[in-house]
Amino acid sequence: MDLGEVPQKMGRVVDFVRQDVGTIRTGRASSTLVENIIVNAYGGSTKLKVVELGTIAVPDAQSLVITPYDNSIIGDIRRDIEAANLGLTPVIDNNLIRIAVPPLTSERRLEYVKLLHRKLEDGRVKVRQTRHDKMTELKRAHEAGELPEDDRFTLEEQLQKVTDEMMEKIEEIGKAKEAELMGS
Repeated sequence: MDLGEVPQKMGRVVDFVRQDVGTIRTGRASSTLVENIIVNAYGGSTKLKVVELGTIAVPDAQSLVITPYDNSIIGDIRRDIEAANLGLTPVIDNNLIRIAVPPLTSERRLEYVKLLHRKLEDGRVKVRQTRHDKMTELKRAHEAGELPEDDRFTLEEQLQKVTDEMMEKIEEIGKAKEAELMGS
């Protein structure tokens, strides 16, 4: 018996946390601010992410430019970015959508830091849950006589080591994002 898919599952949690944390505004323009916003395109018959509907460019630190693949849905994209309540105001300029990213107030930065900590804790909980599930599986295998006690303890140590590594990665993601939030 080995750890199986546990490292991959925990790795996916870390990747999800990294992606989720990337959506938090930092006062600097980033395509992650808008790319996962769902747009009801073509009269509401199709729901797609902004990133699937056009290219997102970051010409400078304070603006985004979205160039839709299909100009007939430019209004839908603008409307749904506004509806996402991110504090962004998209403006249609010919066949482009321009978005000025306003600087963050110190009050808003603190709100985003709290949000960041909630997202990080959600990731930690998922990693701990994965560890707990595997520990339970190891305990059951040991009680059923399928796993010698020495092997069980060795696997539990390996599992804890992988868990600690994943927790450290989540911590690093959090520290980097918090520094970005407070320093920009």
